[in-house]
Amino acid sequence: TSATPTTTKAIIAAIPSTSVASTGYPVHSIPQLYQRTNSSFQPCYSKKAMAAASETLVEPKVGSRSPASGSKQVLISLSDKKDLAFLGNGLQELGYTIVSTGGTASALDSAGVSVTKVEDITCFPEMLDGRVKTLHPNIHGGILARRDLRHHMEALDKHGIGTFDVVVVNLYPFYEKVSSSNKIAFEDGIENIDIGGPAMIRAAAKNHRDVLIVVDSQDYPALLEFLRENKDDEQFRRKLAWKAFQHVAAYDSAVSEWLWNQTTGDKFPPNLTLPISLRSPLRYGENPHQKAAFYVDKSLSEVKAGGIATAIQHHGKEMSYNNYLDADAAWNCVCEFDKPTCVVVKHTNPCGVASRGDIIEAYRLAVKADPVSAFGGIVAFNVEVDEALAKDIREFRSPTDGETRMFYEIVVAPKYTKKGLEVLCGKSKTLRILEASKNSKGKLSLRQVGGGWLAQDSDDLTPEDISFNVVSAKVPQESELHDAKFAWLCVKHVKSNAIVIAKDNCMLGMGSGQPNRLESLRIALRKAGSDVNGAALASDAFFPFAWKDAVEEACQSGIGVIAEPGGSIRDKDAIDCCNKYGVSLLFTNVRHFRH
Repeated sequence: TSATPTTTKAIIAAIPSTSVASTGYPVHSIPQLYQRTNSSFQPCYSKKAMAAASETLVEPKVGSRSPASGSKQVLISLSDKKDLAFLGNGLQELGYTIVSTGGTASALDSAGVSVTKVEDITCFPEMLDGRVKTLHPNIHGGILARRDLRHHMEALDKHGIGTFDVVVVNLYPFYEKVSSSNKIAFEDGIENIDIGGPAMIRAAAKNHRDVLIVVDSQDYPALLEFLRENKDDEQFRRKLAWKAFQHVAAYDSAVSEWLWNQTTGDKFPPNLTLPISLRSPLRYGENPHQKAAFYVDKSLSEVKAGGIATAIQHHGKEMSYNNYLDADAAWNCVCEFDKPTCVVVKHTNPCGVASRGDIIEAYRLAVKADPVSAFGGIVAFNVEVDEALAKDIREFRSPTDGETRMFYEIVVAPKYTKKGLEVLCGKSKTLRILEASKNSKGKLSLRQVGGGWLAQDSDDLTPEDISFNVVSAKVPQESELHDAKFAWLCVKHVKSNAIVIAKDNCMLGMGSGQPNRLESLRIALRKAGSDVNGAALASDAFFPFAWKDAVEEACQSGIGVIAEPGGSIRDKDAIDCCNKYGVSLLFTNVRHFRH
């Protein structure tokens, strides 16, 4: 009910001391509490105390407005207090009464901003170690009430609740806590799950026609401008509401992911929510008529997990849709190798791979494997790019004519020396230079199909994880076995149907993406040329036919060893064919389809 300082004295005089004690406040604090909150909220006493003073109170008329109804109020509760003083001073200058929670209220007070504490509004102290602060009708009623509904406003008047015009909230740093390198205990993770914050954000976002909700400090200037100019922009309100719900959704997805990992070892939960955040709009998609954008996965599993999405671009034009795909393919491939290695990729297929103690030699051999395809491709290294390597990348001429300077879209490496980066930047204004960290193993691989998503483990197997079983009469020499393992590691990154021919840690030729394996073999043989004699061949899947087909043609061409998964009903034909030509045949029992 409405009251004046005079009636307040009468109320206090009429309240027995036992009733005053039941309010939870000492007797001397009640006038102070009233004076502190009278400008915006009614004084709060327990029902028992109010009943004892009922003879001195005047029943308000239905529809009368409390003093709270006409004031401008903002509720602020922040974990991240960035630019809080700027916001608080701006709101105070605009005549807003600021209501705030513990730490935020203290920070505002230290900045010289007048603030009313939440407990002065709820007339209830913070309790349960801070778990209950704002979960109260005096808070949520003031947020959720629709100003255009008479019965909502009458309900507020009846209970002496004021309205909030602005709510500024961000949440406990759950994501940062549970993703920290310092492993957090389960109980600490639970305590960092915000409850009151999401409730206020959702309430304000739902009632955004009447309440502005802000969850991002970057929106403070726009908010103050909106209030200063007294704008009436429904789209602005809706955008803030969308951002608020998205903020809570991303927060909840992190909690859900963390709890699932704490609960079960199953990699595929019944429901999956991915928090992806816009990194940048792209000029277009795969083709100019397709609009596109690049998003970063903010899942907990991706924290410090490496990959092209987190790469630093030091130089060059902005990345395109196809650039990201190609750079990802090149980086994933080169990171498979332990020795200094260079990989050249075109349209997501590695067209050149070489490992050497001398990285410059590896670079030249990788380009030589298919110099026509390498032109305009992506070059990736798994070692630091220094000045000498950068100069060779800048000046190297195409092996096809010895004159044309090689052109690349992207160079990606784990790091660059200062001079190496300087030299490389001089190659072209458009050359994109990326610094990336290695992808972690064990990631969940997702791919979209119409109306759904496919999920699988990433293909992380290396030659050390499998057995190369000799099934032929001829046992490969140690060097041949090494070549077979190198070819096998390359072929897992080539689009199916895939064939790779390699020797001495160098890809000689590859065939990719053909509807039949025989055609992929013929492409690989043509690229390998005369170097095929004694080389190793790896196939991503088994050979369905041997005689007068891929296996026999490979043997006749001079291939020394073949590595394939096996598993065909005609495996015996492949074995017999290799025995006839004196070729070693290895079954890996591991397929490497890539679509």
